Amino acid sequence: MLKKRYEAVIFDLDGTLLNTLEDLQASVNYAMKCHNMPEHSLEEIRCFVGNGIEKLIERAVVENTEESVRKAVLADFKVHYAIHCNDKTGLYPGISALLAKLKAQGFQMAIVSNKLQTGVDALYDKYFKEYLSVAIGAREGIYKKPAPDTVFEALRILNIPKGQAVYVGDSEVDIATAANAGMQCITVTWGFRTRKEQEEAGADLFVEKPEEIIPCLYF
Repeated sequence: MLKKRYEAVIFDLDGTLLNTLEDLQASVNYAMKCHNMPEHSLEEIRCFVGNGIEKLIERAVVENTEESVRKAVLADFKVHYAIHCNDKTGLYPGISALLAKLKAQGFQMAIVSNKLQTGVDALYDKYFKEYLSVAIGAREGIYKKPAPDTVFEALRILNIPKGQAVYVGDSEVDIATAANAGMQCITVTWGFRTRKEQEEAGADLFVEKPEEIIPCLYF
């Protein structure tokens, strides 16, 4: 009989569980149009995401944009995205089955994201509340990824030592977060980064389908 290698799985959100790219693009481009700035392709948005919405907008605005204008663009993005964060967003194929199996097998699970907590809460309510109870986003008083703070907060709530948990993500931010937390990272290849980008960031354990995660959790 197989023995569990881990007791908990900590998931990134965007690019790991959910494909949010088109809704992010729509909200970025809405904010760009509001300020007469060039719109961005889906590929450009893919390259911009991963470090939270402040960095997303910083990368999207015209170079040398004044801080006051950048803040106004960010505010317009937030308003639009709060309304439209679920227009085209959806689970990657196989994710709901994966989460159901992990729950049935007794694994604790949590989400940690650099998305605003309000956005995480909305997506949690729609997609994840039947599978897990901890979903941590960006908020005051806690450092965002790649700092390990949100991961440690999730583990504290779950009452699981970090040595009994594994991290699952898609980007260089996730790979660094896991390293900073002293945890193994399972890197998914269906998200917002290429395999080459992931390898260059130091990833060493890859899965190409959600169901491939489960064997990684056992001896």
